[in-house]
Order: sequence, then C-alpha cells, then structure tokens
Amino acid sequence: MNNKNSILNTAKKTIELESQAIAHLTTFLDDDFANAVELIYNSKGRVIITGIGKSAIIANKIVATLNSTGTPSVFMHAADAIHGDLGLILDDDIVICISKSGNTPEIKVLVPLIKNAKNKMIAITGNTKSFLGVQADYILNAYVEQEACPNNLAPTTSTTAQLVIGDALAVCLLELRGFSSRDFAKYHPGGALGKRLYLRVSDLSSMNEKPQVNLDTNVKQVIVEISEKMLGVTAVVEDNKIVGIITDGDLRRMLTKTDSFVNLTAKDIMSSNPKRIENNAMAIDAMEMMEANEISQLLVEENGNYAGVVHLHDLIKEGII
Repeated sequence: MNNKNSILNTAKKTIELESQAIAHLTTFLDDDFANAVELIYNSKGRVIITGIGKSAIIANKIVATLNSTGTPSVFMHAADAIHGDLGLILDDDIVICISKSGNTPEIKVLVPLIKNAKNKMIAITGNTKSFLGVQADYILNAYVEQEACPNNLAPTTSTTAQLVIGDALAVCLLELRGFSSRDFAKYHPGGALGKRLYLRVSDLSSMNEKPQVNLDTNVKQVIVEISEKMLGVTAVVEDNKIVGIITDGDLRRMLTKTDSFVNLTAKDIMSSNPKRIENNAMAIDAMEMMEANEISQLLVEENGNYAGVVHLHDLIKEGII
C-alpha cells in the first residue's frame, strides 16, 4: 500500500509541476510570438523544424500538427542537417530551431548556416540569452524552472513546454487561415476521425440493397423482401415516395396480434411517417438520429424520392461508432 501511495504521489507531483510550468508560459508571450505567427502565415514557403535529442522528437510532433492544420512543414534533424540535409531548406522557407539550452554543438554549427542562407529563424528555447536565442529573428520563450525528473536532468517539463508552444503556434495559424472541419477532413481522410468529417449517407446506402414494397403487397412477400435484402427493414413506397416502413419488430408485433396474416398487406402493418434522412447528409448525422430515436435503420431520400437504407451496422463497419 505504501508503494502505491508513493507511486501516486510522484505521479501527482509530476503533473502538478508540469501544469504549473505550462501555465507560466503565458507570461512569456510577447510581440515575438505574434510576429512569428504572422511571419509563418504570410510566408510562401514551408516551415522547417529542427532539433536534436528529445527536442527533435518534439519537432516531429509539431511538424505533424502543422501539416494537419494547413501549414506545410518538414522535419530536419539538426545533426543530419550539417551532413547534407541542409539542402531541404528552400529560399522561402522559415526555420524553427528547438533547443532547451540553445547552446548544443549541433545548434552552434547549424544556426550560422541558416543565417548565411538568409532564411528567417524562430527559436523555441528555454534560454533566451543562449547562442540560439541571440541569433534568432524571433524567440519563443519556453523556460521552465525545473524538470519533473527528481534529478532535474531528464527532459520532461521542458519538452512539454516546447510542445505547448508548438500547439499554440498551430492553433493561432489555424484560426488565421479560417481552417474549418471540412479542411480538416481533407487532410485526415483515413480512419474514423476522417470518416466522421467527410463520409455521407449516400456512401453507405449505395452499398446496400434497396428493399421496397407497395401498399398492397401481401405480408408473405413483405417477409421475403426483408429476408432477401438482409437489412431487417423494407420501405413502403408509392410513386417512389416513402409512405411507410416495416421492420422485423413490426412483423413480430403482427404475430402477437393475429393468428392469420394471409389476407394482410403492407399497409395493414406498416408504421407511417418513418424517420428518414437525405442522401447527402453526413453519416455522423445519421448516427446521431439513430441514437436519438433508438432505432437501427434510417430510410434514405434523394430529392424527396426513396433512395435506400442506411443501417447502424454500416456506421459500425466504417468506424463511425
């Protein structure tokens, strides 16, 4: 029990220490930050982000965040840059150098090369008086008083601070660009997240059978239609307009109410005014409608005409749910 308490106390102390350091970063925000954002926003080039050690890992993450929110970015390892990768940097590119100390040997070699090429340089550093801080065009102060590591050695709080500065840059640029959920979907077409943003009802319903009967279809044929189309439902259609729906549940309820259904037709057992959705609606809207109404299928319309069925299983299969 004592070991568990010790573990939990260490974890809480780490989180509290890092959260306090992150909150303190707001006091460092100044014109350099705003000018750096505007520089990137107005640039015709890309953002090249470089670092070494743990800072290189943070640089990779910031690159990924910027790319996914509309700011073209490329990672360049500081050590590799001075052994050939410096060719990545084009004339209009902006370079962001990340370094806690700002005085590592690789940074001291790399920075003058960037300055000689006349690319604008932004520093994310915890030491504004460092070699990097003095040489940079803009300084984003990521100073932290101490690492969460009890020896104050392992990069923990400092790398978290760098990451937060990168997120702040990305969000500011996102807002300046008016980056919308539709834009986000364009950069995230794969996976459940992308599908939630771009997948439409028609993309799902078009892959299904299109069960339908008319008002006078006898119950036996209704059962056959539902069974063959394997969606647990059929639309009742008149002049290609939806007038009702029959589900597996409707059939079960029919059997509890009558001993013979030989003379019954679709209009005798259907539910009128069924829930429906337009085929150009987003799939996520279909999911929300199903959840709100506690149903597993929706009839689909196109310009007022019956267009098919979208099923809860379709949404599950695509990872929407």
